[in-house]
Amino acid sequence: MQLMIVILVFAAGLALAYAAFNFFAVKKLPEGNERMQEIASAIRVGANAFLDYEYRVLYLVIVLVAVVLAVVTMWQAAVALLIGALMSGCAGLVGMKIATYANVRVSNRARETQNIGATVKVAFRGGSVMGLCVGGFALLGLFVTYVVFGLWMGQLRVTDASYVNFLGLSFIPFPMTLSGYALGCSIVAMFNRVGGGIYTKAADMGADLVGKTEAHIPEDDPRNPATIADNVGDNVGDVAGLGSDLLESYVGAISSGIILTYHMFLQSGALGTGMTEKILEKCILFPLLFVSIGMIACCVGIASLLAKKRLSEDPRRELNGATYVAAGLTILLGLLSSWLLFRDEDAAVLKASLGFTAGSLSPWIAAAIGVVSGVVIGMLAELYTSADYQPTRRLAQAAEEGAALTITQGLALGMRSCMVTCIVLAAGIVTSHAVSGMYGVSMAAMGMLSFVTATVSVDTYGPISDNAGGIAEMSGLEPRVRQITDTLDAVGNTTAAIGKGFAIGSGALAALSLMISYLYSFNEVGTDLILNMMTPMVLAGAIVGGALPFLFSGMLIDAVAKAARKMVSEVRRQFRERPGILDGTEKPDYKTCVSISYQGALAEMKLPSLLSIVVPVGTGFLFGPSFVGGLIIGSTLVAIMLAIFCGNAGGAWDNGKKYIETGGIPGAGKGSEAHSAAVVGDTVGDPLKDTVGPCLDIFIKIMSTVSLVASPVFAQYNLVSFLSRLFS
Repeated sequence: MQLMIVILVFAAGLALAYAAFNFFAVKKLPEGNERMQEIASAIRVGANAFLDYEYRVLYLVIVLVAVVLAVVTMWQAAVALLIGALMSGCAGLVGMKIATYANVRVSNRARETQNIGATVKVAFRGGSVMGLCVGGFALLGLFVTYVVFGLWMGQLRVTDASYVNFLGLSFIPFPMTLSGYALGCSIVAMFNRVGGGIYTKAADMGADLVGKTEAHIPEDDPRNPATIADNVGDNVGDVAGLGSDLLESYVGAISSGIILTYHMFLQSGALGTGMTEKILEKCILFPLLFVSIGMIACCVGIASLLAKKRLSEDPRRELNGATYVAAGLTILLGLLSSWLLFRDEDAAVLKASLGFTAGSLSPWIAAAIGVVSGVVIGMLAELYTSADYQPTRRLAQAAEEGAALTITQGLALGMRSCMVTCIVLAAGIVTSHAVSGMYGVSMAAMGMLSFVTATVSVDTYGPISDNAGGIAEMSGLEPRVRQITDTLDAVGNTTAAIGKGFAIGSGALAALSLMISYLYSFNEVGTDLILNMMTPMVLAGAIVGGALPFLFSGMLIDAVAKAARKMVSEVRRQFRERPGILDGTEKPDYKTCVSISYQGALAEMKLPSLLSIVVPVGTGFLFGPSFVGGLIIGSTLVAIMLAIFCGNAGGAWDNGKKYIETGGIPGAGKGSEAHSAAVVGDTVGDPLKDTVGPCLDIFIKIMSTVSLVASPVFAQYNLVSFLSRLFS
């Protein structure tokens, strides 16, 4: 065990040290001319101001939730929630800061070298800081939780529901503490994704609808009053929000397996299948060891790209190469860890108690299935969203027929993309369960995100490149610079779609294992875990749960549209009242547009963010645990499809527009009717791919985690049970 703890803390320390090294390596690079520095400073100030105020609101919510958690469960869970919130918040903050330093340096490197490969390296080094912080802070928090609460306070040794709080409710201590840690990460992720998503898309839509389609000025033109707000939004939504999102997914996937293991241990004891405390300990250690190895592999993968003296002119190949190195090393080293941990255990006992059909290698096979499933889902996202493939090219060609057909074709593309991705997810669930039981499903979720540091590094490279293009345009740099940043940005749109595929895929698998733990939490130990869908209460819960992702998505799109309308009105007002803006004799008022996005995001983010906490708890106290079980199933199933649809349709609309801008369709370049139609399609897709899609995977995991934490309370105290006893 001591060796495992050393590996865990080494992996966390290595990641954070490498992040610090890359952070300062980026900061040492020159920022360019005075105009570039001025624009970068404005973006940095705007991003810092928004995140500072958002965190004040967020941590007030965190403290309130922690107090409630301490009262109804246990104080250790409340402290763990604060630790999770701190880790997630730190990752988002550091990642956003490096993005606001890296953007202008990417522009300057493109200006100085006129070379795509050299520019990619700067953007990726900046993105790697976010990736390394996501993995490093997540593992650091897990290390603190494991050592302080698990080892020092002895929670790991308590395997039954022996902790009784002052309300008379009993819990298994360590799973409850770990649930608190995961919940803290989830709440921060939800606020960052929702707040940042509303901010960035309100600005982006306002800038595009008036600037590009009405005034026919280029994207990020300095004459557009909304362009600074748009660039600020890339940092608060696509960097801080992204980092917190995938940190939450990472922690949720690891925690779901550990929590499930405790319930399976109790079930094994009741059924007499022979699972020992030694096997329990190894099942807890395996995901921690696997992700630690994955973290080390990611550092190697990142270094494999940054250490190259010269990169090719194909950014996608270079970025995919770094990801594949990380994934391949994770699988190879994971094989060794599985064999070392479980080699001494009786294969018959492992099979009877956990469903291991391949002996000591069973959990590794399940994790490898998750890795492969994640890579395949990423490839499918690339197929449907990259302009190198036919689906997006056909979508771009539809723009020649007008905006209506562009939107129609994009909707069809997004809907069709769901099928194959869901088949991959279903195959991953069935095969991982066949090899390792329900523990295997949770290991598949963990495997899918075991190299999250590499995927986030590649993902964050996208908004950094997008910002770099904005700075290049606003600074009046030569067209070749913008051409380089646009090439990087187009690849970034695809990598973002791939990252979202990983997040929703792992979210589905983690939600399933949390669902099983939820059923264990209120059923008698030793009984079959059956949630009868034909029971009216469960079916009603599933129907309501299926509608929840649509309600949630509608609230987010409404919030974006409301803020975007204000932005559109403001940009039109400035163009109308100050004609000197368009002829370049007068500077636009950027601050008012930043303020509109800022205020709109802060005003609109609270209700959607709290929906995933309030609904399962409220319905649990009204209708009981069976209704909530149906609620989770309905929400999870619908959210998976909706998130895939939103991510792929939005990514394809965006890259279809860029395909036209780069001359992919002869005679239909920037400023053409086809380009205007593609801009409309991209604008429709903006809130889908960058607000709705990324928030849905957090939504289902918060619902599952909150339900698991609150189930011991509402299983005993709910209105339906009270009325049944009253009238019986």
